[in-house]
Amino acid sequence: MSTGEAVGRTRLAVTAGPWILAAVGVGAAIAAAGLEPSAAESAAQQNWPAFVLVAGLLLIGLVANDDHLFSAVGHRLAAVAPDGRALFAGLAVLVVLVTAVLNLDTSVAFVTPVIVYTARRRRDDGVVLLGACVLLSNAGSLLLPGSNLTNLIVFGHSHPSGSSFASTMALPWVVAAILTAAVIAVLGRREIARRGIADGEAEPFVLGVGVISIGIAVVLAVLLSAPALAVLAVGLAAAGLKLAARRFELSDVRDVLGLPVLVGLFGLAVGLGTLGRQWSLPSTVLGHLDPLATAAVAGTSAVVLNNLPAASLLAARVPPHPYSLLIGLNIGPNLFATGSLAWVLWIRAARVAGVRAPVKRTTLTGLVAAPIAMAGAIVALELVGGKT
Repeated sequence: MSTGEAVGRTRLAVTAGPWILAAVGVGAAIAAAGLEPSAAESAAQQNWPAFVLVAGLLLIGLVANDDHLFSAVGHRLAAVAPDGRALFAGLAVLVVLVTAVLNLDTSVAFVTPVIVYTARRRRDDGVVLLGACVLLSNAGSLLLPGSNLTNLIVFGHSHPSGSSFASTMALPWVVAAILTAAVIAVLGRREIARRGIADGEAEPFVLGVGVISIGIAVVLAVLLSAPALAVLAVGLAAAGLKLAARRFELSDVRDVLGLPVLVGLFGLAVGLGTLGRQWSLPSTVLGHLDPLATAAVAGTSAVVLNNLPAASLLAARVPPHPYSLLIGLNIGPNLFATGSLAWVLWIRAARVAGVRAPVKRTTLTGLVAAPIAMAGAIVALELVGGKT
């Protein structure tokens, strides 16, 4: 096989993959609806707010990106590029905060290009920084219900407010983020310690629709127990203003949403959620596990099934340790690239930015970081009052 043929087949697989997933997901949802209509409806009701919310947040992220918010931050961070440790710390804080406020999928979609740009200004390969983006996005998605789709799926039965959720998960979120960053820093200490070259001038961002939309989304996420439709409305309105001003095209909206992947994962979530309502084994197993074992099972399930369908299966019935379950579902994907949608978006964002995502190196780092971060987050969860 020639190199051209190999490249062509790879591109075909990348292009066809999302549509294959969509077909499988739709098939799973249709089968579930045909076999157990009431259970399938219940599963769909539990899962749809998560996917609607992430669509709204991705649209808000697209608008903020058009206002140069992310690139402006990247410029500012690149200004301290000669000090690699300060740069790593700044990027770690950026990734964790964007993840907490705008969802981990938004983080990897829009911060990854910033990291590529920053690495180019430093004239290095940026492998450690790129890997940190996806690992910290997964680990930093514990703070708010909207920070990760799994948060909404697991709590689809009770719909806690953002403030209530955050009061429980704030300490585990901080601990998970710090431990993950510490492992990345230790394993990548040589690359991080390199001195880089800072050049060029900072790019200003526009204080406009993007920042306003982010502010509104944060308020809605904190105050409302079910903010999905409201956040989607904000995202649609913000994107509509940008489209009317011809700041970007409908194709940009299509690309950032990645509808075939969202549709496929939603269909799988409905199918597995239906299975979990009819099959008592997952609930029975979770009922016999302590918080740490619950997180371990959730993390393993996320790698095998992807964390969104895994969340739907394991939380089809009210789980005995919902917060511990989330710790496994959110941090566990750092064990391998099949664990979360964020990995897929990260690989795609890196490719669009003109580099290859360091999947192997990042996976090896995640294999060390994930168990440590999960254990630390469980201990922190116990310290906030035993709400596991």
